[in-house]
Amino acid sequence: MNIFNKVTLQGMKKSHTRTIVTVIGVILSAAMITAIATFGTSLLNFLINGSTARYGSWHVEFLDVNSSFVEARTHDNGVSNTATFENIGYATLDGGKSPEKPYLFIAGFNNETFDTLPISLISGRLPENSNEILVPSHVAIKGGVKLKVGDTLSLAVGNRILENKNLSQHDPYQSEEESEVGKEVLMPEEEKTYTVVGICERPGFEEHSAPGYTLITKTDTQDQVNSFSIFVTLKNPRQVKAYAISKAKTGTYVFNDYVLRFMGVSDNNLFNALMYTVDGILIAIIMIGSIFLIYNSFNISLNERTRQFGILSSVGATARQLRNSVLFEGLCIGAIGIPIGVVVGIGSTGLVIPIVAGNMKSLLYSTVPLTLSVSVPAIVVATVVSLITILISAYIPARKAANTPVMESIRQTNEVQTESKAVRTSKLSQRIYGLEGTLALKNFKRNKKRYRSIVLSLTLSVVLFVSGNAFGTTLKRLSQQYIMDMEHDILFTTEDIDDSEMFPLYDKLKNIDGVYESTHQTVLSYSCSVNTNDFSDSYREYAGLATSDQTVDLPMDIQFIENSKYLDFIKDLGLSPEEYTGQNAKMIAVAKKRANKKDGSSELLDMFAKNSMNFSVAPQANDKPMNEQGQSINITFVDTYPLDPPPKNSSQVKPYVFMVVAPYSLKEKFETQDTHGETCLAFLSKDPSKSIAEMESIIKDTGITSVYTLYNLHEIVEQYRSITFVIDVFTYVFVLMISLIAVANVFNTISTNIRLRRRELAMLRSIGMSDKDFNKMMRFECVFYGMRTLLFGLPIAGIISWLIYLGLLAVERMDNFHFVFPWGSMAISVLSVFFIVFITMLYAVSKIKKENIIDALRDDMT
Repeated sequence: MNIFNKVTLQGMKKSHTRTIVTVIGVILSAAMITAIATFGTSLLNFLINGSTARYGSWHVEFLDVNSSFVEARTHDNGVSNTATFENIGYATLDGGKSPEKPYLFIAGFNNETFDTLPISLISGRLPENSNEILVPSHVAIKGGVKLKVGDTLSLAVGNRILENKNLSQHDPYQSEEESEVGKEVLMPEEEKTYTVVGICERPGFEEHSAPGYTLITKTDTQDQVNSFSIFVTLKNPRQVKAYAISKAKTGTYVFNDYVLRFMGVSDNNLFNALMYTVDGILIAIIMIGSIFLIYNSFNISLNERTRQFGILSSVGATARQLRNSVLFEGLCIGAIGIPIGVVVGIGSTGLVIPIVAGNMKSLLYSTVPLTLSVSVPAIVVATVVSLITILISAYIPARKAANTPVMESIRQTNEVQTESKAVRTSKLSQRIYGLEGTLALKNFKRNKKRYRSIVLSLTLSVVLFVSGNAFGTTLKRLSQQYIMDMEHDILFTTEDIDDSEMFPLYDKLKNIDGVYESTHQTVLSYSCSVNTNDFSDSYREYAGLATSDQTVDLPMDIQFIENSKYLDFIKDLGLSPEEYTGQNAKMIAVAKKRANKKDGSSELLDMFAKNSMNFSVAPQANDKPMNEQGQSINITFVDTYPLDPPPKNSSQVKPYVFMVVAPYSLKEKFETQDTHGETCLAFLSKDPSKSIAEMESIIKDTGITSVYTLYNLHEIVEQYRSITFVIDVFTYVFVLMISLIAVANVFNTISTNIRLRRRELAMLRSIGMSDKDFNKMMRFECVFYGMRTLLFGLPIAGIISWLIYLGLLAVERMDNFHFVFPWGSMAISVLSVFFIVFITMLYAVSKIKKENIIDALRDDMT
């Protein structure tokens, strides 16, 4: 070890408090970087395992290949596993409603394929022979063709042909309008009959653009099929693109992007950019906070050793040797702090993961656990980033010290260089602050560079704390808003179900254990003829209806609710039951339009000018009114309806609300053979998850033929709470760690700066400044620190909190959700800033007061 390194180690031992604080800062920095890397690795493994469970572990699929290709891929080097199924062929889906998906595609699985490609059964079982078939649920949901277990399918199976070329599942349907070379044709080759033995979720390997719904049967070993799809899993997924291109040549292949994107191999640039950007921002924030701390520590160290460096330079030490001396100090601190920080980071991640694991399972993959995954490359990256942070922090002041002239270093004439104007204070300031305050203000102005890091560190901590708190609080308020807006825990919705089928099912569902309240409703789609003169002026102006005295057809809904609930609703509105019940009674309706204002707020506009009107209404079929079945009704407009209507797809949502509310006894009067009706059964339960499981069992046993959806609204709320909890945990842990770095920086900087000023402070005490006045001066310095911090920190934090609110509001589109200013977190920040500064100052000053004034004055000579 050379003499410079020995001198460096002696200096570190002499200033042990500063050294310990710096090491703590390095530990915190390394721990946070390691924690981000370790949790990121654990989360990615969780997402990979979850996607594998849902979509399969394969990396690339080759479509429409022959048996020799399958055999070759099975024996390829670098391949860990393969799975195949037979492409038996296509058949027309009779009665299908989706023009871009007119076919059924039959795939023949073997036992290994069932094990490799995940199939999620809804009802029934898997096929056991080539005469049985498994049908995906989106045949009914998207295709509009209802098949149930036990049905028999007789299909003319063949190939899709376009210009003498066979088309695969990767080739979208080519209609005559879309294709430049003509329309594709289906060439049937044989008749096949299957028995439906199960209903499953849409297979994960089926592309959304595929022209055929994938039906799965068991491979028949006697069939001579030479068209296969093979799914290949590689030992090294990063080679998947090169492998696919080299093997497929001119053939068709599809990547399993659901799994590959979490491995960083996907073409999903947006996801990759988001993933790396978030990690980069977090690490950048940590590095900035850490550099503040470590840079200040080395800068202060060099201020203490400036004369020492000058003396060493005067006896022949080179700039390189002095610079290396400082870098050696940084390496020593890193050698102690980084390993401890890495261990602390891994340990803290291991403590946090069990806390959030349950919430992550409820959010994403319920069958896959979130566990701690330690990646050696991630730990190496964290170590390197921490080391770079230390070296950057040490190099900047080291270069400055090495380039300082010898005489300036010895005489320390470059420490404070200010003009008298820079520290001049007004007479008003002197009158307000007194002598002690004026001295504190002058010292603050004189040493701006020395104190700037304190203000920046505290400002960063304030901004992160307030904005993080605002983020968590806003999410919690959104969660509460969801809870308040949801009237029920469970919804069952279906279309075109007969009352003879609906009421027995409703009776069974509402009598399940745990269900304590229930209701039902049916909504019919209608249309009414409206003269534009009948619209209110505000609605006509907002809708841009320039022409008057014009008749338009306006789509509307009629909601039929239980008679008892309707009667209660009439009474709550203060209306006469006699007038609003009966076959020819008046009806009530809500007709509102939400109008957005320029200031970002919104208001509800009444669509019609009068409170009561007569309308001619007709049932609607295929978005057209059937006027020949029309009838006249008298409507009284009110401001609300008793039950929320069934949820709709975004494409079905009207730009306004026009809904008539009627008792269920009137449903027969308005229901016609062509009327489109949607039935909704709603339930409140003490244990929604248990109740919904029983409901699913009952619905399957009932065997209803209508397509239905079962919503667990309580689960949606719980998922929102889980998101809030997970974000809360990581927000506050992150803010806490950054705040600890800031506190360490403030403590280190203030305490060492006070120590460097020991001669100056001793001089003030030697000319008669009392302890009371001395303490007053130091308190003023604390106030100036705090005021400068809050002057920058609070406005920035308030603006970021407002931007967070606007961002979440834009995503959620909530009504009557106002911004709440983060007064509480700001008050905590104000108190914390002054507390930290005052405590640190008291500690440093108490150390100075214990010293002998004469010894402190002679410090310049030692």
